[in-house]
Amino acid sequence: MKKKQKFIKFLKLLCGSFFIVINVFLLAWFIGYSGPARKPQPLNDLPIIDMHCHTAGIGSNSECFISDELRKSWKINFYFKSFNSSIEELEEKGDQILLKHISDYLKESKYLDGVVILAMDGVITDGKLDKEQTEIYVPSDYVARETKKYANLYYGASINPNRPDAIERMRQAKKDGAVLMKWLPSVMFFDPSDEKYIPFYEELIKLDIPLLTHAGHERSFTLAKNELADPKKLLLPLKLGVTVIAAHIGCSGKNDGQDNMQRLIEMMDDYPNLYADISSLTQLNKLGFMSEALRTESLKGRLLYGTDFPLIETGLTHPIFHAFNLTASEIQEIQAHKNPFDQDIILKQKLGLSPDVFSRSAKLLKLD
Repeated sequence: MKKKQKFIKFLKLLCGSFFIVINVFLLAWFIGYSGPARKPQPLNDLPIIDMHCHTAGIGSNSECFISDELRKSWKINFYFKSFNSSIEELEEKGDQILLKHISDYLKESKYLDGVVILAMDGVITDGKLDKEQTEIYVPSDYVARETKKYANLYYGASINPNRPDAIERMRQAKKDGAVLMKWLPSVMFFDPSDEKYIPFYEELIKLDIPLLTHAGHERSFTLAKNELADPKKLLLPLKLGVTVIAAHIGCSGKNDGQDNMQRLIEMMDDYPNLYADISSLTQLNKLGFMSEALRTESLKGRLLYGTDFPLIETGLTHPIFHAFNLTASEIQEIQAHKNPFDQDIILKQKLGLSPDVFSRSAKLLKLD
């Protein structure tokens, strides 16, 4: 009897604490609610392309691999679950199943027309792939081959410029339909400002291939030289005339005591060939960056739509995290969309992302 009374008393205390927390949250929301950075506008009928979508693989019927350290991590099962898959499924059906899942999501999407699947080259040492320092590898020819199977998937190549045959690989990528070149310098271990890459940049210009490169600190990998993703290191390709897309608006970390995002923004007025994608900006660890980007005058006309899938399916972008910018009914409306791509589009639209941003990726990549 005493145990029952204690249990009931505990439940009352727990319920009381719960309601206190809810009331405190509602009060904070009432005081802190500021609405979206811009008034939401209806989505138009222009094509929407997600130009920042990832895939991966364990080497099951492919040349992909994940380092032993990452494969042993708890993160890896969580990562593949966000693809609506698992290591067991990859072992049974091959790494290609992830692209099928992405394509299926798109077929069910009300708003999204296509995605660019990004390859991921590794570290190159003495002219060869260095598997000891490469944590995730998704070869370009694999992505080229697999995206051809789906009308709603596009090929994003990734070639480390330290490869002896980098230019030849780039030419082949163009022939295979690559719509952009993807770099992650802090993980691929090269300095974009090194003048030895000028021939590579000149070929990018000749082939009319935009360069999507990570800017800002990288925290998803255990091995990262974050100084190599300083936005200022992109000045060389920009001066040469390369169309450069800085991923995530450089919204993490600092260099020379200055926020990377501010370092990037300072470059916008001088380089009309510089763009930035808004992928990952709605994540819990990046709250506020979307509003700042939408209020920054020099970023108007330079933002591109991307999701950083599968991260939008991990819970990191739940609309409740944006309660100070959304009404309760808007949060419910966003959650009502079960498709992760649709939920991402509506969330960003409610936060003030304009139709021209949603459609600009397709125009820049000539997919409209």
